[in-house]
Amino acid sequence: MDAVEKIARACLYEGYLLWPYRRGALKNARRWTFGGVYPRRCAEAIGEPSRMRAQVLLRGGPAAKLRVHVRFLHVVDRQVYRNGPTGPAPVDELRVEGHSHLTWQEATERRWVCPPWSPRRGPRTTTIDIAAGADREALRAESGSVAGTLVRSWQRLSGSVRLSSEPVTDTVMRVTADIQNTSPCPVPAAGARGARDALAPYAFASTHIVLHTDAGEFVSLTDPPEELREPAAACENVGVWPVLVSEDPDAAVRSPHYSTGVLCSPITLYDYPAVAPESPGDLFDGGEIDQLLILSVLSLTPQEQEEARASDPRAREILDRCASLEPEELSALHGTIRAFGPTAEIR
Repeated sequence: MDAVEKIARACLYEGYLLWPYRRGALKNARRWTFGGVYPRRCAEAIGEPSRMRAQVLLRGGPAAKLRVHVRFLHVVDRQVYRNGPTGPAPVDELRVEGHSHLTWQEATERRWVCPPWSPRRGPRTTTIDIAAGADREALRAESGSVAGTLVRSWQRLSGSVRLSSEPVTDTVMRVTADIQNTSPCPVPAAGARGARDALAPYAFASTHIVLHTDAGEFVSLTDPPEELREPAAACENVGVWPVLVSEDPDAAVRSPHYSTGVLCSPITLYDYPAVAPESPGDLFDGGEIDQLLILSVLSLTPQEQEEARASDPRAREILDRCASLEPEELSALHGTIRAFGPTAEIR
């Protein structure tokens, strides 16, 4: 996995499921908190946004073209059914061959790739349209008989990505990417409790945008060059903060103000963010320390581990990954010095 993809994926799953990775944990009772873009017809009623806007500065000539990827999580409802004499019946939990299966929510990744776009040719709108669907997973006993079924279903999502630009100088443009969610959804009753959770399957969750150019450079909004500080400050970003990204590990030193890639994330980052090479994998909480999280995972009781495994397939992966770490891999997480430098003189 390349460096930009790795940091983008870490942002995509930030807060997806927090330690102790169990459905019953209080901190997991309210999910999908980052980067939510809800359907326009009901967003205001639940106090959530229906659009996201990213504005960046692009320095380049007439040949500059952009590749724009919009990525988000699509919430999936998971319902457990028990097979009985009168047919399948929905249940909250089902144990099959000693393993528990829980009714809850998961998410699947969505990536919408806009066709290459030249900012100097005027605005362009790309339509997002993802069909509703469902799949079924049989839960079989050791005898081979079907004891139950997991049904995963998702709602139709629709929306738009509008790309536009305006000149700032002869060589610099302000580029705007506007995302709107126009998905059909039930309108909640005024003041209805749980309305936001009920509408999560119709939302673009954890939405972020990745922009690349092969014939130009994006300008840092965090640390713009002096001559572009004013236009950089005038960029309007709604729900995201753009930062420079690159596959080149030395880019931050060689080109601190410019890059050919930008990540517009709902999480505030610094330019050229990176996942620590010592990290053994996703833990869904980039603000914490991997070592402490892993030790906390390893300290879960057997009953807590069982619930975590039943809560989400990705939680199961975390438990298995943590349990398989070798002592030297755990030691590598204890602390790393990236570089040495002179200490400041104390007066």
